[in-house]
Amino acid sequence: MAASLIQTSLHQCPFLPSSHSTTTTTVKFTVSCCSVSSAVVNGNVDMKAIDRNEIRLGLPSKGRMASDTLDLLKDCQLSVRQPNPRQYVADIPQLSNVEVWFQRPKDIVRKLVSGDLDLGIVGLDTLSEHGQGNEDLILVHDALAYGDCRLSLAIPKYGIFEKINSVKELAQMPQWTAEKPLRVATGFSYLGPKFLKDNGLQHVNFSTADGALEAAPAMGIADAIVDLVSSGTTLKENNLKEIEGGVLLESQAVLVASKKSLLQRKGLLDTTHEILERFEAHLRALGQFTVVANMRGSSAEEVAERILSQPSLSGLQGPTVSPVFRKIDGEVKADHYAIVICVPKKLLYKSVQQLRAIGGSGVLVSPLTYIFDEETPRWHQLLSKLGL
Repeated sequence: MAASLIQTSLHQCPFLPSSHSTTTTTVKFTVSCCSVSSAVVNGNVDMKAIDRNEIRLGLPSKGRMASDTLDLLKDCQLSVRQPNPRQYVADIPQLSNVEVWFQRPKDIVRKLVSGDLDLGIVGLDTLSEHGQGNEDLILVHDALAYGDCRLSLAIPKYGIFEKINSVKELAQMPQWTAEKPLRVATGFSYLGPKFLKDNGLQHVNFSTADGALEAAPAMGIADAIVDLVSSGTTLKENNLKEIEGGVLLESQAVLVASKKSLLQRKGLLDTTHEILERFEAHLRALGQFTVVANMRGSSAEEVAERILSQPSLSGLQGPTVSPVFRKIDGEVKADHYAIVICVPKKLLYKSVQQLRAIGGSGVLVSPLTYIFDEETPRWHQLLSKLGL
């Protein structure tokens, strides 16, 4: 890897003494590596400078989010092929011209903004914290059904906070002044201050920290924390509580894309469409079962009427009813009908009972893998965001 050109212009550089003005640094650089060339000036990206043909998908490199993401892709017949687990680049054989790059979630967001990635899967909390409302970041799918958590404000159950049960009450406490602000420990240095300011807390001092934030109030280094919460058990075990109005964000895994890449990268829109369709079809089928049974009846309409009289047997759009032909006294007749319905897992046993009650027999049950709609609504929403 070599730098083809580095031009640095320093204006009142912070490491040069100055008694009269604020220090700032402006750096312009172009780096050439393999087929990638990028130009960044004060955080603005020139997409025309990016010279590559492959589509890049960023995936989390470690932790539960990483394994759950690979599981989702596998369930959608998009298994990631990574010959060497030490390498940070892989591919998906079913998607031509797609490179998979394993990165830290926050780096996925940053590289989507810089143009070094085209698509990425991260938590909504990470996207919101590090994307900071960047208009080039587009949510393609906002509910991938894993990585569920919430970003929440938590305070001690004891002391001056014992009777404080809402953000409004916290903001009205007379203790917080410019000389003695509310001390908040958090790893969310963008979302945390924005939330508390929007909720009327003017005197707040934030300390940036990662991991084990629940110990900060007990150690006396913070009055409150803003952190991710799953079950809330860890908060309770450390004598902390969530309060009314204190949830900053409900989060789960999301698929996000660069708007510029979607409009400019050849083949990306089609690839995004395929990934989105596979995700939607799989997620819609989660927890759904196909139920097949035989039922005696005089006609398909009569059988359908019996089925629709039961609230759990309506299926997605209604039952499929087909004649079952048998040879009776030398003649081929249809005195039974096969019915096929789709039922959610939580209603499975109840549905089987209702089928039996109206004459169903030989009930077969199998899990669904995919349910494809005529066209996913999220695809139309994406096209609308792109102005297409």
